[in-house]
Amino acid sequence: MRCIALATLIASTSSLLAAAPVTHAQDTGDWSFDPGALMATGSDLLRQVPAAQMDGLFQALHATAQDEREAQALCDLFDPDADRSLQGLNAVAAKLNPGGRQRFAAAIADALVASLQSPVQPYDAAQARQSLKAAGVTAALLHDGFVAGLNTSGRDPVSRQSRCRSLRWLLDAMQSRPQAERAAMTRLLLEQGLSRL
Repeated sequence: MRCIALATLIASTSSLLAAAPVTHAQDTGDWSFDPGALMATGSDLLRQVPAAQMDGLFQALHATAQDEREAQALCDLFDPDADRSLQGLNAVAAKLNPGGRQRFAAAIADALVASLQSPVQPYDAAQARQSLKAAGVTAALLHDGFVAGLNTSGRDPVSRQSRCRSLRWLLDAMQSRPQAERAAMTRLLLEQGLSRL
């Protein structure tokens, strides 16, 4: 799968070009990056992204969540069965307006480049889960309907909007935590979605 939305950013990163395969898109005449040739799963990427770049990805997610018109594409990313691989993240970026797309794609590209240059990062999933639950408690104290919205499982528009609103409140609560905690919580969310909160 060719990820045109990331192509310009990734192509401009010389360290990535040196390490990753590039293909030519015959239909557009542009160069594009094939993430499938780089790694088998998104979990490989997640395990190697350092905390600073993972937090950069969180900041892009949080900024996108502030825009009600674009938040639903982001919220769908955290459904239990969503594709949160590199391709899935790129699909979300493709649904955003140009400014949001650029911000989100830049964060993904930074995370990708950093993962290629880094070993597997230390990560305590149990501690990340506790931090995420603490952020959930904060969101529940600040916003009536947070828990009900988070527990909504329907696919109808009302259920999806309710779940998305709760996710946006959760991201707001995560924003107040230290960088290392934000990075760990983001890593957990990208691995598992909201299914275990």
